[in-house]
Amino acid sequence: MKFLKLSLALVLSTLYLVLCTTAAKAENEFSVDSTVTYKVQDSGKTTVTHDITLENNFSTLYATTYTLSLENINAENIKATTVNGSPITVDTQKNGDKTDIKVSFADSVVGKNAKRHFFISYENGSFAVKTGEVWEISIPRLGNQNAFRNYTVHLIVPESFGLEAYMSPQPDTSQDYNGGHTYIFNKNNITQTGITAGFGQFQVFSFNLAYHLENPLARNSETTIAFPPDTAFQKIYLQSIDPKPSNVEVDEDGNWLAHYKLSPRQRIDVNVAGTVQIFAGFRTFPKPTQEVLNNNLASTQYWQADDPQIKELAQQLKTPHSIYNFVATKLNYDYSRVQPNVQRMGAVEALNRPDQAICMEFTDLFIAIARAAGIPAREINGYAYTENPQLQPLSLVADVLHSWPEYYDKEKGVWIPIDPTWGSTTGGVDFFNKLDLRHFTFVIHGKDATKPYAPGSYKLGPNPQKDIFVSFGKLPQDRTSIPQISGNLKTVKIENPGPVALYGLYPSVYFDDKEKGRDFISILPPYSIYNMPISIPFSLLGKDTPDIVTVKVQNSQFQIPTNKKQVVINSLVIIFVLFLAILIFILYKRYAKKLFAKAS
Repeated sequence: MKFLKLSLALVLSTLYLVLCTTAAKAENEFSVDSTVTYKVQDSGKTTVTHDITLENNFSTLYATTYTLSLENINAENIKATTVNGSPITVDTQKNGDKTDIKVSFADSVVGKNAKRHFFISYENGSFAVKTGEVWEISIPRLGNQNAFRNYTVHLIVPESFGLEAYMSPQPDTSQDYNGGHTYIFNKNNITQTGITAGFGQFQVFSFNLAYHLENPLARNSETTIAFPPDTAFQKIYLQSIDPKPSNVEVDEDGNWLAHYKLSPRQRIDVNVAGTVQIFAGFRTFPKPTQEVLNNNLASTQYWQADDPQIKELAQQLKTPHSIYNFVATKLNYDYSRVQPNVQRMGAVEALNRPDQAICMEFTDLFIAIARAAGIPAREINGYAYTENPQLQPLSLVADVLHSWPEYYDKEKGVWIPIDPTWGSTTGGVDFFNKLDLRHFTFVIHGKDATKPYAPGSYKLGPNPQKDIFVSFGKLPQDRTSIPQISGNLKTVKIENPGPVALYGLYPSVYFDDKEKGRDFISILPPYSIYNMPISIPFSLLGKDTPDIVTVKVQNSQFQIPTNKKQVVINSLVIIFVLFLAILIFILYKRYAKKLFAKAS
């Protein structure tokens, strides 16, 4: 963990004796005020300036040196100056991951309440790093807040970094400046966790997924697998699927379920390649029905919303934020439980064994309490990018996935993702108010706590290979789906060839130039097929029969000729046949009557 320390050397003025003292002793003999400015350049290199004021608390003591200790921080171009810009002697010593910057003062500042004002600056290239499409900033925490009377951090970010995507903790104040933005934090906010922030409108990951399917039966069968779906915070671009599914449907939780038909004893590998765009804020997205929200309030095997202990907690906590804080502080992460086929505890057992939790227990406990409080909640299984699994662990062993909850915000009309697991393991980084751009949803569990299975779970054999590959990527050039239409005079097939889902489609049917009806398709995922029945009137002499039936969807259209001329000919033939039959019947009647008269 990166953090800062200080130490002081003191002088007893009456004896001119340099005292070797600890920082703890110096805290009582000097008051230290510091404003640290992290000015990030467009390149990501950061200039750090410590604006320090030492105030003597005794008339007999003054400082001759000051040492700033940096841990796990690579400091370059180190300088120290007085207020008027005069250089101060600097001695730098490195010992492993620790760097001590010691400044020695040439003059004496003597007297109680006398102040010495100076600056220490250095440069660092790792505080701001561009990962994919996002600039991520990590500022070290303050190691010992008692060493400072006042301590303030100014984070200056250039305008070129884009919009703020997330920040933890929230700054006390912020302000624009020419070409950028300044965020100001006091020492209470940064003692425990430091500052983490991301800038950019979205992050992009490329992914390759493999699914291993087998039909063990001696007859044909059909199976489904789950592709990563769109959500309010992510958009999927499916660039290739081999082999293609027979259809893709959306379940009530929003999962994309691909259907595959397998022959007897057949085994196939399905390979899916695509890109996901993860947004800093939610976008316009179809809202769930009230029935779906009701299903996300139900008590289940792992989300025991009707348990007395859970219900009592729900009455006390009431809000999603309070429930998040409770779960993040109540449970402790148990790294020893991250292993294949780990037994899932569920919410109640997580409360009984709070020191043995992994991400499933953090998620299950939040969902159960939220549901008991009348807040719809559900589970997400997916991929979460992390550089340090000890701080941001990944618990699901199926290709090392992660689990986190979502709750439904009725005012915003959207499912909000949060991560109490990482909130706990990082020591309080805020993963509630705005989730980072590193959580990639694979499947959604609302009505069912275990299905559909996430990618990485479709394995065969005792030694399964790695099936999930995710890396930072770029948006594909082809980002538009054009619906394809085909069919006949009974059924029209509307197909989405990809790469993205289509929303709010109104396929319309025209008889010649007149609209005769329309349908509504809420969502049509990539590789999905929608069958729409149509009814063509075939009236006598083709009076109500159109020449052309046209189906239009967005900018696509498909025309079906009705062969109206043949309908007219068929009608005339039928009329002629009927007329001939009537004529024959009449003639037969007359002839039969004459024969009867002669016979009489």
